[in-house]
Amino acid sequence: MQIRDCMKRNVVSISASATIGQAAARFASRRVGTLPVVDQAGHLVGILQMRDIMTLIMPDFVNLLEDFDFVHDFGVLETQHPSTETTGRSISEIMRPPIYVEETSGLLRTFSLLHKHSLTDMPIVNNEKVLVGIASLVDIGAALLSQWRNVEQKT
Repeated sequence: MQIRDCMKRNVVSISASATIGQAAARFASRRVGTLPVVDQAGHLVGILQMRDIMTLIMPDFVNLLEDFDFVHDFGVLETQHPSTETTGRSISEIMRPPIYVEETSGLLRTFSLLHKHSLTDMPIVNNEKVLVGIASLVDIGAALLSQWRNVEQKT
């Protein structure tokens, strides 16, 4: 099975010229955790994850803690708003280099790359590197598990 057999084709992406504020709004309104960053021709130029933006408002001490199970409530810190200086910055400052697979890639290759790069979603491109889909860990796992011969089929 190839990744194009289980990918989502309706991809929520964002332009490379967008601001961090625009990306935050897109994450919130579309309820996605990964935004492929594309140029005007639809070529994948980067990847932005919700956690990349969340770390901008995360208190510095959280990064220093190894065990914060004892913190039950971060209180007022959870309602902090980033400055307009932060939200006005370009996403190109925080986006990651493009990580992707081609639509003809296998499921295990895609799963392995997701794991290696600690991603939850993998952008899928065609042979011209144009974004054509996205596949999550759940998409891949469900496709692999559905092929098991001894899995009960319940509807």
